[in-house]
Amino acid sequence: MELLNNVVSFMNTMLWSYVLIFMLIGLGLYFTLRSNFVQFRLFGEMFRLLTENVSKTVTGKKSEGVSPFQAFCISTASRVGTGNLAGVALAIAVGGPGAVFWMWLIALVGAASAFVESTLAQIYKVKDPQGFRGGPAYYMEKALGKRWMGILFSVLITMCFGLVFNAVQSNTISYAFNEAFGINRFTMGLIITALTALVIFGGVKRIAKVAEVIVPVMAVAYVVVAAFVILTHITMIPSIFALIFKSAFGLEQAVGGGMGIAMMQGIKRGLFSNEAGMGSAPNAAATATTSHPVKQGLIQTLGVFTDTMLICSATAFVILISGVYTDSSLTGIQLTQNAMSSQVGAWGTIFIAACILMFAFSSIIGNYYYGESNIEFINTNSNWLLVYRLAVVGMVLFGSVSKIAIVWDLADLFMGMMAFINLIAIALLGKIAFAALKDYQMQKKAGKDPVFTKDSLGTLEHMECWK
Repeated sequence: MELLNNVVSFMNTMLWSYVLIFMLIGLGLYFTLRSNFVQFRLFGEMFRLLTENVSKTVTGKKSEGVSPFQAFCISTASRVGTGNLAGVALAIAVGGPGAVFWMWLIALVGAASAFVESTLAQIYKVKDPQGFRGGPAYYMEKALGKRWMGILFSVLITMCFGLVFNAVQSNTISYAFNEAFGINRFTMGLIITALTALVIFGGVKRIAKVAEVIVPVMAVAYVVVAAFVILTHITMIPSIFALIFKSAFGLEQAVGGGMGIAMMQGIKRGLFSNEAGMGSAPNAAATATTSHPVKQGLIQTLGVFTDTMLICSATAFVILISGVYTDSSLTGIQLTQNAMSSQVGAWGTIFIAACILMFAFSSIIGNYYYGESNIEFINTNSNWLLVYRLAVVGMVLFGSVSKIAIVWDLADLFMGMMAFINLIAIALLGKIAFAALKDYQMQKKAGKDPVFTKDSLGTLEHMECWK
């Protein structure tokens, strides 16, 4: 186990310190400039599209896919999980308050990457018995002509999200309930495992319906309580902003290391939470029925802001207001629980445990779907899907009784490898997403509800769903 820890730690250092930081920020800035700041310029349009009635296809026939809102909820279910509560706490505990600044930065510039990858996923989605499926593996095969690259990505995302990330989610739930109620972690693991099996054996429609209910309720409840804590300490907010910015550039090192550690932790935990550029959310984006790919690209961009700028920031402010982040014995979800209970009383620990149950469980089912879509890319034989489902159930149980460190380190490694491959693909294909954006804007300017067809972008081939 020690050898595994050392190998994983070394690979993480190489990947995150020397490769991904530059790729994520560099490509995020490039996409931001090439799209003329799409994530800020069309922010209002994102909200309008979220509620747009597109339950029918362009031809007026009832769609077999999921609605844009349900697709948003599946991806948000995956995004909004332990990263928002435990991940933010871990970033602050290791990297200091400055990690929050880098988390914000990766969300603001990464939102443009999220737009590109989700628009591409819509353009190259394929039909399946339940509606549509797609994602990076599909645009790697169809647009780049590199099926081997798609298979490699499919293996990584299936291992990363379906197995490793789901172990992270169940790990956090079991720790949270042990802290709040003294419930044995293995017992809690059995409960989570049973609930997971009930949902994932029901298919994408059941996953969409569960996510549609859980995601809005859990997000609103958590933000309301966090907002109460922030508002009752409103006079502290200017000094907390100052602390974040000073610590981000090594000017004030209250906790953790200097600027380098703050940057690495903020970007790692930020990517784990908002997934911008990682190649995960496009798998959910592809399931939506919509008249134009850019619509879903914009909706998924909104998911990045919802995750990081709203929910992660709420957690960060509660932790920094409480001051408990200076206690080196606390990390992960227990730090967030202690921070909340110090502000609202003992029920805060129970409230965070309840939030984690909903946040992390919704992530488990969202993560599961990403693996399912990619297993079907590799091989449509239903036996493989059954093996995968059983493996997911097993990893949920394993994660609930594992130690924190190795689970998070493995998550970082697989996440990093996934992001590396996807970022190369979208860097090569970004021009297609920008052409789609231009088409969308021209139709909007002409007063039309934008509609996309196979011929909208000229000579592009291998588009199955835009006849």
